[in-house]
Amino acid sequence: MGKTTTTDEKATGHIAAVDEVAERVGTGRGMLIPILQQVQERIGYLPPEALERIAEHTEESAAGVFGVASFYSQFRLEPVGRFIIKVCHGTACHVQGAVAITEAICDELDVADGQTTADGRFTVESVACLGCCSLAPVMMIQEETFGRLTPDKARKIVREYGD
Repeated sequence: MGKTTTTDEKATGHIAAVDEVAERVGTGRGMLIPILQQVQERIGYLPPEALERIAEHTEESAAGVFGVASFYSQFRLEPVGRFIIKVCHGTACHVQGAVAITEAICDELDVADGQTTADGRFTVESVACLGCCSLAPVMMIQEETFGRLTPDKARKIVREYGD
């Protein structure tokens, strides 16, 4: 049977990840965004214990670090799925049925927009624009783009993705 990781062990690992990033990137107020970015890349999101440790390395208050992390949409304060599905809701995609695409995907995965599946496999996100207007409506899973979607095509792609 595999070892179960406790909450304390995860927190210790998150703090170690922050320390390693800060050592590599540098410390001080000017390094807040780069540290946030690299810690999130490493952990997948920014848990509270990581934000507190980042505050120590950047000479910012914990509230200040949280304010920056919660202000910018690039930062995540909750864990995300292994595969992130971004559905474009820019003008071209919206007009071509982005709402129906998002609804179909959310129905297929039994989650709401912005949520992660119970198994941690997928996170669904509506985004402002993916820059693929000629392929509207569009979604991306990780770095792969899928265009000219219908709700049924979107469901099929999600069902088959990562198998």
